[in-house]
Amino acid sequence: MFLSTWFRRGSLAVADALCWVIATIAITALRFSFELSVIDRNAVLTFAAVTIVFQLTVGFLTKQYRNRYWIGSFEEVVALGLLVIASGTIGALSTLVYPGVFVSGAVAVSTPPLALLLMAGSRTLWRAYKNLVRAGQDDPEPVLVVGAGVSGHELIRQLKADLSAPFEAVGLIDDSASKKNLRLEGVRVLGTRDDLPRIAREKGVTTVVYCISSAPSSVARAYSDICDHAGLTMMTLPPVSKLLGGKIKLEDIREIDVTDLLGRRQVKTNLAEVAQYVTGKVVMVTGAGGSIGSEICRQVNALGPKELVLLDRDESALHQMQLELYGKGLLDTPDMVLCSIRDKAALQEVFEQHRPHVVFHTAALKHLPMLEQYPEEGWKTNVLGSKNLLELAVEYEVETFVNISTDKAADPTSVLGRTKRLAERLAAHYAQQANGRIVSVRFGNVLGSRGSMLWTFRKQIEKGGPVTVTHPDVERYFMTIPEACALVIQAGAIGRPGEVMVLDMGHPVKILDVARGMIAKSGKDIDIVFTGLRPGEKLTEVLRGDSENDSRPFHPLISHVSVPPIEPEDLESQHAAAVAPD
Repeated sequence: MFLSTWFRRGSLAVADALCWVIATIAITALRFSFELSVIDRNAVLTFAAVTIVFQLTVGFLTKQYRNRYWIGSFEEVVALGLLVIASGTIGALSTLVYPGVFVSGAVAVSTPPLALLLMAGSRTLWRAYKNLVRAGQDDPEPVLVVGAGVSGHELIRQLKADLSAPFEAVGLIDDSASKKNLRLEGVRVLGTRDDLPRIAREKGVTTVVYCISSAPSSVARAYSDICDHAGLTMMTLPPVSKLLGGKIKLEDIREIDVTDLLGRRQVKTNLAEVAQYVTGKVVMVTGAGGSIGSEICRQVNALGPKELVLLDRDESALHQMQLELYGKGLLDTPDMVLCSIRDKAALQEVFEQHRPHVVFHTAALKHLPMLEQYPEEGWKTNVLGSKNLLELAVEYEVETFVNISTDKAADPTSVLGRTKRLAERLAAHYAQQANGRIVSVRFGNVLGSRGSMLWTFRKQIEKGGPVTVTHPDVERYFMTIPEACALVIQAGAIGRPGEVMVLDMGHPVKILDVARGMIAKSGKDIDIVFTGLRPGEKLTEVLRGDSENDSRPFHPLISHVSVPPIEPEDLESQHAAAVAPD
């Protein structure tokens, strides 16, 4: 522990100074056998003193002696080599202050390499000491690291640097032929994914850490299947781009989740570039306590609105959001609005008080089977509630109104789909009257929302099953809540009045595959029961209707489609068809 404290508190600089002294003495002894003239002695002393002072000064200024690099890392050795060369050069030139005298060429040329060798040796001893200390502690769990790239390298460095790390990397797995036998921090690439079960048995490994952030999710699924069949636990790290400062921390290691395997690629969108319509504005979010509404609140709040008005009919959801956003839950401020979008008079008071510039309308009834049982409730909220908001948006000259829709509105076959389709058409109508922009955004299922498929499967697995799937071939589109909301905000900036923005959801995923994957990861023996498609439910959802074209003029992941507007006076003629059972 003393040696660890010695190095960590900057005494590495003292060790480097001693390396210069030892190297200078050794080379001088070889060159002069200690029989130096006064002039040569002064030159050698000046050379040694200047090199040491220069290296320590520059080393501290560049933070080399203040934890800029891991001790003994490649980066540190490179920086140290440059510093030693510069110090030796400055030290040699400094001896010219003595007229007609220059330090011996042998000393000037040979001392820096020897000093660097001694410095590198001291660091090697330090690493060996750490390994010895670690060996005397509780044995960490051996793991295989999948991916010999940046993330894998950084993880291994962290594991070697942290004496209390719970894991020890005993090998690397990588499918690239060019990385065969590559060593990272002394850990060798042992094989490819096909070799994983065998290598795990040979090394006594039961845990695999997946560290390939750039590969498609199909690669993660393949490794997950291999681990499931081999009885191995698969863990993962978030992409480096999502980590604070791009630095991996050991606490970031987590067990891989089914959401990591569902085929979603990372959405690249720069909210700062489109934040002008939100920053410094009064922003209202309806359904602010829901899965989509709450995430929009988080992302909008980070963009610096003048005021963020959270509207919901669920007081507990508002309480939770106030706690999360502001660290208090008194619910005594006017920006927390308890109101139903069905109540136009109450909504008008809210608009009159806050006069929002931007409205994100996420409030809706969304559970398909419930609306098949209670279709009038879907009509009152999804159609009439949306109409109330749109009318007020026009009256109070809202600058941007974003109506959140669903993929079930494309060629709708259910009460949910038909009522949300009417909301899109109403938005298209009111967009013709508004001074601001009114647009809709359409997307499919989001991962992890309250009451979603994944949430349901988890609860069923926790209770021991069975897991219920409607049909063996049913498939759905999925997107994570944060990326869906980021694209919603982006769509609000680029949408043209009356348009429906359709988010690119990637490829549909079979629900049966998701259920099997979640059961495999639970380690339980749970049955899957097929219950049959429910009324109004499709085998495969579509994002665009047959008559809607895929045009992406502004963003590669956002399609622009047109829907026919509907006059509010014509709603009643659509009522019976919208709420009728399929």
